[in-house]
Amino acid sequence: MGNSRAQVNKAHKTRFASKSSRNVHKISSKDKSKIAKPDRNLIKGARAARLQRNKMMREQKRAALLQEKRASSGSNSPPRVIVLFGLSESVDLSALEQDLLKLLSADGNGVLFPAIASSEYKLRATVLKAPHGDVLTCMEMAKVADLIAFVTSASSSNEEDCHIDAFGSHCLSVFRALGLPSTAVLIRDLPSELKKKNDSKKACASSLASEFPEDCKFYPADTKDELHKFLWLFKEQRLSVPHWRNQRPYLMAQKVDILADNSISGKCTLLLSGYIRARSLSVNQLVHITGAGDFQLSKIEVLKDPCPLNTRKGDIMDSDDMNETQVVSCLIPDPMKQEPLLVENVPDPLAGEQTWPTEAEMAEAERNHEERKLKRKTLPKGTSEYQAAWIVEDSDADVSESENEEDDGMVLDEGENAFNSQGRMDEFELDDDQASLSLESDEETETHSMMMDGDNLTKEQIEDEIRKIKEAHAEDEEFPDEVDTPLDVPARKRFAKYRGLKSFRTSSWDPKESLPQEYARIFAFDNFSRTQKHVLSRAREMEQNIDECIPAGSYARLHIREVPIGVANKLNIVTKTMPVTLCGLMQHESKISVLHFSLKKHDSYTAPIKAKEEMIFNLGFRQFVARPIFSSDSFNADKQKMERFLHAGRFSVASIYAPISFPPLPLIALKIKDDATSATVAAVGSLRSIDPDRIILKKIILTGYPQRVSKLKATVRYMFHNPEDVRWFKPVEVWSKCGRRGRVKEPVGTHGAMKCIFNGILQQHDTVCMSLFKRTYPKWPEKWFPMTDA
Repeated sequence: MGNSRAQVNKAHKTRFASKSSRNVHKISSKDKSKIAKPDRNLIKGARAARLQRNKMMREQKRAALLQEKRASSGSNSPPRVIVLFGLSESVDLSALEQDLLKLLSADGNGVLFPAIASSEYKLRATVLKAPHGDVLTCMEMAKVADLIAFVTSASSSNEEDCHIDAFGSHCLSVFRALGLPSTAVLIRDLPSELKKKNDSKKACASSLASEFPEDCKFYPADTKDELHKFLWLFKEQRLSVPHWRNQRPYLMAQKVDILADNSISGKCTLLLSGYIRARSLSVNQLVHITGAGDFQLSKIEVLKDPCPLNTRKGDIMDSDDMNETQVVSCLIPDPMKQEPLLVENVPDPLAGEQTWPTEAEMAEAERNHEERKLKRKTLPKGTSEYQAAWIVEDSDADVSESENEEDDGMVLDEGENAFNSQGRMDEFELDDDQASLSLESDEETETHSMMMDGDNLTKEQIEDEIRKIKEAHAEDEEFPDEVDTPLDVPARKRFAKYRGLKSFRTSSWDPKESLPQEYARIFAFDNFSRTQKHVLSRAREMEQNIDECIPAGSYARLHIREVPIGVANKLNIVTKTMPVTLCGLMQHESKISVLHFSLKKHDSYTAPIKAKEEMIFNLGFRQFVARPIFSSDSFNADKQKMERFLHAGRFSVASIYAPISFPPLPLIALKIKDDATSATVAAVGSLRSIDPDRIILKKIILTGYPQRVSKLKATVRYMFHNPEDVRWFKPVEVWSKCGRRGRVKEPVGTHGAMKCIFNGILQQHDTVCMSLFKRTYPKWPEKWFPMTDA
């Protein structure tokens, strides 16, 4: 017991113990003072450092806020855009627009989108009037608005929805999806009596408070003094804009010109004049014109500001045309630094996993197959066609041929005479998806099976029988994926691209397998998050280069090269009714890839939205044509189920081929009407990710009906119509609507009936189902942008 674990008792305290031994466990007063009271100079230094750090952070925030205020309301800032939107049709926006213009400027300006400088308010502003009933124009104005002034009338207080009508509510929901900038509500037609005026204003604010943000202010806007108070508060207000608008530079064109380009037929140089907003614009980056497409810049001319806030005496006599044509500086793109306009990838025909056979190789394969078939069908004299269907050949040559055929993942049956009309190459016209459903030879032959009732039915009689059974099971049709197996086409050919999955959640599916030809034309990222960080940092570095960038707030004329003449003419017409917007693009944002959006059907749209229908996607400032497919969003699976329609009341994932964009960006999906002249808002959402490897599976369910049930065994008919299809799909698991699961054992008869074994007794009224899956892809659009020709 004398080891290290031996018990050691505490020494007994005796009266003969010395004082030092009794106080050995105590801490000396000197050490105690050091522990309790650290150096005062050290404390004073840490506290001073903390205070200095907090002071520096406050100064940085104050400087950032001051810089933001100067950028938004200083003399070098672009004019603020005020959009007047009437919440009801009875509101007179023209009178309000004239009142505001009179306060801002003594004389009216004839320009459609005027920029007025007010020396009284020390403010430059552009006033836009949103047309009531035109959703697209209102949406484009909301994208560039610094302030949306919602105008309502207090005179219609006796009506039900007095302050906001259906169109106003519809547009307001679209504005929320885009992201509301700073908002204000102007109340017109208030009573002149003070008490009634206050009561009416409170009633209006109470009814509309739930529709707007909490910081939204309500202003009376009848008299000049009331509008003067509104403009003064607006001038001092700190504007808030959606985050996505500050990511890229943009320009609202105040003038559109066309410059003929003789070097390229059908092309021209488009000239857009306006103020650069949000960020600095580089002459080397690509630009996007809303609805027209992506283009390169050939030149940027910085012009003298046509609407200066501080006007000098010598400049008073200058006309607007002289100011606008006076070029201050000019930037030319550097060919070595300019971003290339690369849209589609050039596919390499030799880069695929497999090579497509040539016509000579296919002809040789068909000739060899015919020779093997003819050699295999050599029969003794006097043998009829009926005997040829069940004669079994045991020659060595046939065994070797069958072994070679098994290597192809399929087994050929000699009794294929019923499908000679389909061509003898049916078995070889199958893609890789069929190889996953390959079967091994079934040891049990049809000679051990019983003949089914109804083998001698005609095609019309079989269709009538299936229709009667489906009508009897009509109340149980809860599965929208059910499809009918055709009678005239073999199921193994009709559903050649489908395969079975043991488990939808855990079964593997190679994302690079059997990709369509369109995937050779798109781009993909190894790591999208890392690429996005690199692109954003590169954009910040590009802004620091003052030699190739135009700072925000400058008035410039952009020369956009190689614009189709038809598109330029359409833009020249569109600019008379709505603002033409241009935005700068980041690196890679002109290239095509597979984009995924979180999408929800808009409440006002009641018509069905089917997958792969053509829609117009408004993604931030960008606009392009797409044909999406919809899918579910399962977090616990690497595969998603395709949805044939966009269902109301819940979010789905829409996948499209489209130019790359970096999130976050809002989405407004427009559905083109039948007359192709206008579009309506069909869905709203946001950009989610860019991933061509996202697996979207289309599910179909083949159904059959039990004819004879014996304990765990059952004979099922009408799922297939020939025994070869039964053998082909034999590895796929079957299940019933009442919860039984089983497998296919063997075909029965010659009309596609099959014997199945289940994990329980099958009810006679039950339905036997087989789930098959295939990967689906978006539809490649005929044209990328609404204004371009297909």
